[in-house]
Amino acid sequence: MIVKDELGNDIQRSVPSTRISLSRVGVTGLKRILRLCGDNSGGGMLFFSELELYARLDASQSGVHMSRFIENIEKAASEIARLSFPDFETITDRMAVEIAGTQGASWAEARVRAQYPMKKRTPKSDIEAENLYTFIGRSVSDGELTRRAVGVEVNGFTVCPCAKEMVSEKARAALLKAGYREDQVDEILSILPMPSHNQRGLGTLLIGSEEPVRAEKLVSIVEDSMSAGIFALLKRPDELNIVWEGHLKPRFAEDVVREMLRGVTERLAHLEDGAFVMAGQENFESIHAHNAYAERCSLLGDIRRELSGGACGAISQVSLETWLDAGLRG
Repeated sequence: MIVKDELGNDIQRSVPSTRISLSRVGVTGLKRILRLCGDNSGGGMLFFSELELYARLDASQSGVHMSRFIENIEKAASEIARLSFPDFETITDRMAVEIAGTQGASWAEARVRAQYPMKKRTPKSDIEAENLYTFIGRSVSDGELTRRAVGVEVNGFTVCPCAKEMVSEKARAALLKAGYREDQVDEILSILPMPSHNQRGLGTLLIGSEEPVRAEKLVSIVEDSMSAGIFALLKRPDELNIVWEGHLKPRFAEDVVREMLRGVTERLAHLEDGAFVMAGQENFESIHAHNAYAERCSLLGDIRRELSGGACGAISQVSLETWLDAGLRG
């Protein structure tokens, strides 16, 4: 059946020749400058953002109306320019609700990735500089109910514990051969950080919760989980500090993920047990021809139980998509 409107046949609303529903149909690669206002004065900050907008397509409908996705963005952007929005996830919530309505869909999703500036002071020279982080927001809606997840991507510095241990053992043997006593060797190795290969790592932390979560706190959790942070500006004393301190705190990708999860339980204690957590770390290896990756997706309550010594190894297999959809009417 073909539906007609004032312009003729509405092909999108017609029945497809093969009647199969589609999980996700929409637009990707949308780029938009979004403004977050701190008050109603019209001020605020501008953020370069990339968006993806989707709707679920019923088996009785040929396609979605692509132009309506753009209209959803324009409407939300117009409201953002006038009103006070506390965060990006409020924007994605509104877009998801709008999409469900304009597309007549039982399920809709809005995703945003935006460059997020934060001021940081260098560790020794105490110079303030602006660092850029990536904010991630995802919201799904059935037109009435909405569920969201927020997160960040953060660059950091990691030092390989394995290589450091091998260098330490070689240094120990060399010092003993040179005539140093065992206790002297122990003291030397406890004072001097042994060299190792190191790399830049990309940490990702996503939280799904009804409770508010500040992006700044997520950035801090991820940075503190690595061997050291990365700065846009570094003077020589800062470089020395980061290299020295980083080699005193070597961490595998696996260590970084575990530290993120511990950080979430300690610093986001207000979150409910049913909150979703995804922590991932990719290390861009310096002496290997591959990267190292580690990840954990779980309900926060399961992580808390593991850390308290209960149910170790019983990993809850929950994906972000499953958690998001579980909050809707189904």
